[in-house]
Amino acid sequence: AEALETMEKVDTVVMDKTGTLTEGKPALMTVQALVGFDEGEVLRLAASLERASEHPLAAAIVGGARERHVDLSVVSEFRSFTGKGVVGEVEGKVVALGNPRLFEELGINPGPLAERAEALHRQGLTVMWVALDNHAAGLLGVADPIKASTPEAIRALHAMGIRIIMLTGDSRTTAEAVARKLAIDRVEAEVLPDQKNEVV
Repeated sequence: AEALETMEKVDTVVMDKTGTLTEGKPALMTVQALVGFDEGEVLRLAASLERASEHPLAAAIVGGARERHVDLSVVSEFRSFTGKGVVGEVEGKVVALGNPRLFEELGINPGPLAERAEALHRQGLTVMWVALDNHAAGLLGVADPIKASTPEAIRALHAMGIRIIMLTGDSRTTAEAVARKLAIDRVEAEVLPDQKNEVV
């Protein structure tokens, strides 16, 4: 009863994107390699690295590699950078996989990755940057489908006069593409996990 009484006073709802508005079951949609790198190698090394990670996007990359019958290799020196990505050694190469913040932290020149990633973000994909031996090598694009029940839930909340804010660690362009589909009122994107409480 107390919760229902409190709900009458609520005028804004803040929702996480992944697993709340979306199914939380992302799938690998695209692999792109820069000139001088091979798409198969980029996927094999990235998926081998991600096998050691517990992130939902890691499962999508590993699953996508298995669907493409890619043999995965052993990882050593695995390190995770919260909200940024992962680094490890695979087949004698240092593999880094994550977002632009990871490349900044490691001092890796992204080259044309930012421009390519932006095109995928506009399609609503979550994009991970891949570097091999500290050189930008390619991108992996992952999609997390919107839950079938989400559009109706958003409409119902709007009908109650409630404003909806979506909170996500995803890129602003990707987040805004999802928000447009769902008529979400405001987007807080590129938020690190430990910053989410502050935003709320």
